[in-house]
Amino acid sequence: MIIYVNGETRDCAENSRVADIVADLGLTGKKIAIELNKEILPFQQYDAQVLQTGDRLEIVHAIGGGQDDSFLLAGVKYHSRLLVGTGKYKDLEETRLAIEASGAQIVTVAIRRTNIGQNPGEPNLLDVISPDKYTILPNTAGCYTAEDAVRTCRLGRELLGGRKLVKLEVLADQLTLFPDVAETYVAAELLVKDGFDVMVYTNDDPIAAKRLEDIGCVAVMPLAAPIGSGLGVRNPYNILTIVENATVPILVDAGVGTASDAAIAMELGCDGVLMNTAIAAAKNPILMASAMRKGIEAGREAFLAGRMPRKRFASASSPIDGLFFS
Repeated sequence: MIIYVNGETRDCAENSRVADIVADLGLTGKKIAIELNKEILPFQQYDAQVLQTGDRLEIVHAIGGGQDDSFLLAGVKYHSRLLVGTGKYKDLEETRLAIEASGAQIVTVAIRRTNIGQNPGEPNLLDVISPDKYTILPNTAGCYTAEDAVRTCRLGRELLGGRKLVKLEVLADQLTLFPDVAETYVAAELLVKDGFDVMVYTNDDPIAAKRLEDIGCVAVMPLAAPIGSGLGVRNPYNILTIVENATVPILVDAGVGTASDAAIAMELGCDGVLMNTAIAAAKNPILMASAMRKGIEAGREAFLAGRMPRKRFASASSPIDGLFFS
């Protein structure tokens, strides 16, 4: 017979009880509440209540605030808005622990033999951050031409079994590590035509960001400050303009130094933040990864809450009516 559970049809045996449905859903012993045909059903009656065709069950449980605040990236839903890299840690164990503490679901890797660990006898990075647990995001770090970046992405796709999501960065010089925007346009167009889902690193120029979106990139990643500088968000109004005019996720990439920097980026309305050095170069990377996770969450909640307007002069938080002195 057909019943409805949380609005979806469910086929169950004749004379099924509510307790049977609860067991089938793996909810036996869990703290839940059930409504049967818009009437609350006490838990003491779950075992005795026999269901009829067309009955409607609503099953609810309590969750913490913000747990459903996800974002879509290339059609996949992610709950963590912190993306992390894998370079500069002292060893693979510290890498593993820091990534776990960050709560990240997307982890970037550079496509190099020394970084992935393909040399004989070397441990393999992908054994520590399993593609079964994380979305592995190959990036083109160290590429200075569109040609090299495209070749690197194709190798990354092959390495990861055909996965299309990549992070594109084409650098202009070794001193500043600023993006070469002209070469980035070329590489982005080639990769999009080749079927890649491109997340693209760029400068904090709203015009460049919009053009990359128009090319077909699935996310645009403006820098907060130069890569590895730890200077934080240098041009918040540029980032804000990019966010306000975007129809794809905007993730700050590069320049974050500490948790307050991450919070500022999120308060501007960014969908997420990608970082590596800010965690890996901290005195205690694992603790910093935890701090960054909380900074991202706090900044996101502050953005959703809507901050109070800035005022030039003071405004008393307590009313002055009824004071007992004058």
